Amino acid sequence: MFRKLILPAFFLISALPVIAQNSSLTLGQPQLDAVSGEYTQTAEPDTPFSFYGQDGKLIYESERQVPTPLTALSPTEFSLPEAHVTFRFAGTGAGASVSVAEGEQKPFEMPKTGPAVHHVFHHYERREEMIPARDGVKLHVIILTPADIPGPLPILIQRTPYGVDGTSERSFFQQRPELARAGYIYVGADIRGRFKSEGQFIMCRPLADHKDPHAVDESTDAYDTIAWLLKNISNHNGRVGVIGTSYPGFLAMMAGIDPHPAVKAISPQAPMIDTWMGDDFFHNGAFRQTYGYDYALGLEVSKEMTEVDYGKDSAGKPRDGYDYFLERGSFQEDVKRSGINKELPTWKAFIDHPTYDSFWRSRGVEHHLTSVTVPTLTVGGYYDQEDMWGPQEEYASLEPHDAAHQNFLVLGPWRHGSWAVSSRHLGALQYGESIGKEYRSLIEGRFFAHYLKDEPGFDLEDTASFQTGSNTWKRYPHFPPQASKMTAYTLCPDGSIGAAKECAKSKMTYVSDPANPVPYRHRPIQPTYGEGSKWGTWMVEDQRFATDRKDIAVYRLPVLDHDLTITGEVIADIFASTTGSDGDFVAKLVDQYPDDDADPTMRGFQLMTNMEIFRGRYRNSFTKPEAIKPGEVTEFKWSLHDIDHVFKKGHTLMVVIQSSWFPLYDRNPQTFVPNIMTAKPSDYKPATITIVTDSQYPSQLTLPVVK
Repeated sequence: MFRKLILPAFFLISALPVIAQNSSLTLGQPQLDAVSGEYTQTAEPDTPFSFYGQDGKLIYESERQVPTPLTALSPTEFSLPEAHVTFRFAGTGAGASVSVAEGEQKPFEMPKTGPAVHHVFHHYERREEMIPARDGVKLHVIILTPADIPGPLPILIQRTPYGVDGTSERSFFQQRPELARAGYIYVGADIRGRFKSEGQFIMCRPLADHKDPHAVDESTDAYDTIAWLLKNISNHNGRVGVIGTSYPGFLAMMAGIDPHPAVKAISPQAPMIDTWMGDDFFHNGAFRQTYGYDYALGLEVSKEMTEVDYGKDSAGKPRDGYDYFLERGSFQEDVKRSGINKELPTWKAFIDHPTYDSFWRSRGVEHHLTSVTVPTLTVGGYYDQEDMWGPQEEYASLEPHDAAHQNFLVLGPWRHGSWAVSSRHLGALQYGESIGKEYRSLIEGRFFAHYLKDEPGFDLEDTASFQTGSNTWKRYPHFPPQASKMTAYTLCPDGSIGAAKECAKSKMTYVSDPANPVPYRHRPIQPTYGEGSKWGTWMVEDQRFATDRKDIAVYRLPVLDHDLTITGEVIADIFASTTGSDGDFVAKLVDQYPDDDADPTMRGFQLMTNMEIFRGRYRNSFTKPEAIKPGEVTEFKWSLHDIDHVFKKGHTLMVVIQSSWFPLYDRNPQTFVPNIMTAKPSDYKPATITIVTDSQYPSQLTLPVVK
């Protein structure tokens, strides 16, 4: 399931295929009525399931699941056999419940909460086409047209590299229930070179010269697809919206560059804006080893998806990714040992283009965002493990050109794409409300309805942000708001944090050993999209597993005696020396909960609010790496991105500095080599890191404090 939303178990049940049922057990209506009703998982109150009898069958539906007949195994047990899902009902009246078991996953209980609810489901007619692009390549699309909603209707498009064969009435309601009910002609499109579309697939294809009528890119393919649709489908109103999350978010953004005149609204969600500067593959020059390896393998081995497997260990258990990549060393060695008997273009690009050269710059969409051509709703997550940087950079790039006030931003404490689900929590974090559902109904749905249908109700002035800590939605006329003031917090060598410019003279020193790098999440580490992977929530894991290590530096403010609100960009400015000639620096801003927190799960919890890495060789230039002079104090300054968070009274603000974050990022040899991708085992050496703070070298974090 590459770069698609990693969904929790409660939602996977509602993402099942249509299954023809021939029950071997016939039940009467009284038996079906005995188990009928709405059932709600306590931890997920916004995603109830409904069951009711109809034509001798027990029917299952939810907000997202079109009515589906179940197979009766007994008067209290029903199944979807081809999906390996079983529903076991127990009790009667107020004490009734259903146990839901999917495959080998642990069953979860759903108490009965009321009578069955019947949702509105429209019928969509499905049509499949091959659309010719300007160079003759044919692009595969699926068109869903509502049969029971009077038109004319706008067209809503999602272009994707992940395959659209499964696009159907059922999948539309599963993935975008609010939009499926709102009345759109929905189009799912395979991009060139993927699945059923012809042509060559190029990862994040660069923007072409649009003065050349024969040049093609994702912008021209979107243009040609829209032109064909307008001529060849009926009952449309001449307006088109483009939506997409992740790679499809990048594609939605490209549809807004030299757009077809019919495009009236786009919503790039978690878009891949620049995969070297801060999205999927590199962050400030540091290579994202597991993701770069897994993702390129998944997309480029064939036109469809390829599963990634790290193999088994000596005990026959799935191999821990930490060990898998540690024993291989450099990325070049990863490729050699991969077992892939073909050259993958993106793997080759990683090795051949480790710096921000023309290859990567040509793929940087932010360099082309010089006007707001159509109303743009950008969506991002503060805890997006893949594309946190992209939406923030897209908004910031467009904002200076937004004279018509059509550049909108929504940020929330979501992992990659999780605004698509209706959960009230992320990992251990509880928000108290379904922020995804609120966003979809109050912002996304109204955005497209306003610009594609002239409907009232879209009232977002500029930015909506769900502020963590206070757990409230905020609306800002600009992000960051004017009330936010950049304030320096000095990192003193004794481990304290203060506003004073000078600290007592001492040293904060640690040894960074490439043979024992700091893990980025709790082990074992599974393939990115593999079974049981914790990839989706690693950014909200309790950091106590790392802060007890000796190879990091930890700084703390005194326990807060008042709420501290920070909204905007966090900047790390670190002065350090190393005994090596290269090195990485990771900075984490951490909210430590009190030991007596009202929520037992959060007592002592260390929650990252901001985090980012910087590869030392790029301190002066991302195109021309330079060695670090051993023993010389050097400045390293980088962004930890945006935040909107309240450090509550009684909490502790922490800053953590470290020099490895493995295997999320490849290990820096700490010996300067021309290309870390091809480093030899002998290049990897321990280094002593000294963080310096004095009047000459003020190591600090600058926080956007709201005053």
